Amino acid sequence: MLYLWIFLMLLGFVLLVKGADWFVDGAAGIAGKCRVSPLIIGLTIVAFGTSAPELCVSITSAIQKSTDIAIGNVVGSNIINILLILGLSALFHALPVQRNSLVLDLPVLLLVSALLVGLGIWGNALNWWDGLIFLAVFGVYLFFLIRGAVKEQKSQEKTELPPPAEEKPKGKVGAWFDRMEQKTWFLILLTVVGLGMVVGGGTLLVDNAKAIAHEFNVPERIIGLTVIALGTSLPELVTSVVAAIKGETDIAVGNIIGSNIFNILLVAGVSSLFYPLAFTTAGATSNLIDACVALGAAAILYAFALFKGHKLGKIAGAFMLACFAGYYVYLFLV
Repeated sequence: MLYLWIFLMLLGFVLLVKGADWFVDGAAGIAGKCRVSPLIIGLTIVAFGTSAPELCVSITSAIQKSTDIAIGNVVGSNIINILLILGLSALFHALPVQRNSLVLDLPVLLLVSALLVGLGIWGNALNWWDGLIFLAVFGVYLFFLIRGAVKEQKSQEKTELPPPAEEKPKGKVGAWFDRMEQKTWFLILLTVVGLGMVVGGGTLLVDNAKAIAHEFNVPERIIGLTVIALGTSLPELVTSVVAAIKGETDIAVGNIIGSNIFNILLVAGVSSLFYPLAFTTAGATSNLIDACVALGAAAILYAFALFKGHKLGKIAGAFMLACFAGYYVYLFLV
């Protein structure tokens, strides 16, 4: 039975990742046919799609009253995104931090991370009214994000753009897929199937991860912070490390910061509307400690970003990885 649980959990990971990919392709294609700006598509549909695995897993966990998994998925993903993904990427190539991230994104990440800790201390749970607060802050953040991007796009349109890069030849499957993406019915089908895969994959992942945890008497908090959080962060991990190796690092930090903000405001906010996400605030197994680690990771990132040159270099990467290793030692030894 154990092997079946592991297989179904891995299948859930695959469905989550591929389903989110198809959902983004389909939704972005439909929005494009409706003449929605590519900029708006990128800042809304694509950004939402990258958070779809975390969102589905946390909502499923909240509905099943597995709040340790729901919170652990959000907090664990944020810790992994900064300490592991950015730390590992910075070892391969210096990661520049854009001005927008310094002025808007990083302060917002620190604010919402502190808000998560504060609400955990105050009410010992994220209730539906806390979720509404998160979603209201998310709406305001998204407004400023889109407004700033629109201004930047207008300024760039006044300058001469470089010629587009030549596309590499595609195989038969890739060419067929490109042709089909021009058809509205196919885009709708892709969106619906992708969303179904995300929901089904999230359910498989949560159910079988819980079964494995109960089999080995592992707390659901640990499962949420490690296996599930790492699994839902795999797309960001692969993308960021490969981009760093290739030297394509312009938006790597900004994407991770944006993903972390989405995780707290959108994922935790929506999940708490389905069922209160309880915080344990006492003892070594407190998930409030995990939320504080996520806040500390954001503070570490901001501190290194403020150094001269506003880049994350090898020293920053090594320090982040050391912090990540220390945190995981704490998880399994305490």
